[in-house]
Amino acid sequence: MRLKHFFDSSVDMLCIANYEGYFVDINPAFISLLGYTKEELLSRKINDFVYKHDKESTQGIREGIHKNEKLINFQNRYVTKSGEIVWLSWSAVPVEEEKMVYAIAKDVTQEMSLKDERTVELAKLKTVNENLVRLNYTTSHDLRAPVNNLISLFDLLDFNKINDQDTTQVLRYMKISAKGVKESLENYLDLIDNAGKSSNSLSEVFFDGILSKIKNNLGFILSGSKAQITSDFSACESVVFDKAYMESIFLNLITNSVKYNIPGISPEIEIQTQIKDGHKQLIFKDYGKGFDLEKQGDKIFGLNQRFDTTREGKGVGLYLIQNQLNSIGGVISVDSEPNKGATFCITFPV
Repeated sequence: MRLKHFFDSSVDMLCIANYEGYFVDINPAFISLLGYTKEELLSRKINDFVYKHDKESTQGIREGIHKNEKLINFQNRYVTKSGEIVWLSWSAVPVEEEKMVYAIAKDVTQEMSLKDERTVELAKLKTVNENLVRLNYTTSHDLRAPVNNLISLFDLLDFNKINDQDTTQVLRYMKISAKGVKESLENYLDLIDNAGKSSNSLSEVFFDGILSKIKNNLGFILSGSKAQITSDFSACESVVFDKAYMESIFLNLITNSVKYNIPGISPEIEIQTQIKDGHKQLIFKDYGKGFDLEKQGDKIFGLNQRFDTTREGKGVGLYLIQNQLNSIGGVISVDSEPNKGATFCITFPV
């Protein structure tokens, strides 16, 4: 009697079926979900209620149960009396001596619907990602020719015939910058080529070499802002990382420090390495405008997040850094106060 009460009051679908493929007993939850009367459900083969595309797999599972195999989390679709399709997740135990199967089913229609929606959205994201990769490749490839032409024009210049030293210096910086753009384009093309591969192009990257290259590429900007950069990589001279990503990290953090300095004060940047809890870390510290972490802390690494509209920018640099690090298992954090600068700590994976 107690079991009968449990059977009738369960919110899950409970049923007993025989080896001939008929329901012997079903609980009210089953009747409520499918919309048939109890008499209709008991009078027809179980497979009659199964969605047509699932009949074959369901029959195969039933044959396994009849061989005394337990069933756990088998999912198939049933058609209700109104024509609606519902997903059920089954668990069943056969009792050989009785030639009966005791089963419980859960309605997982909503979960399967969400799963289908996620699949569709993932397919859309894949298409968007492929289009972005194609656009990036085309843009980088098409820019390479005019940049090469620009470098060729600089090579034709005879700097000895230019009498004004300031003009000569500006032209030299422009030539260095053009070469830097060319190298960046080449790196982007390599990254895009490797985008679909299982791993990133990791190699031993030396911090001092990266810093020297970025300082050279930003020579005119650093000179014009009178920025001072000090570095100490004695604790850790290199790390296994993606070289192009590392250049991007140095470039974005240094340009941000220069861009968001306190007016009237020359940018001061300190870069050093340390090892903490077995992890190599890279520390960038400046003394510029900084951030209000209470107001902006959860937005600093967001896309298109800008906190100083008086300076030109797109709010992309820190977002790129975080994504570049996350793709290889690294982490970036920030400690800052308004007008007291910012300290970025980059932790590399072991």
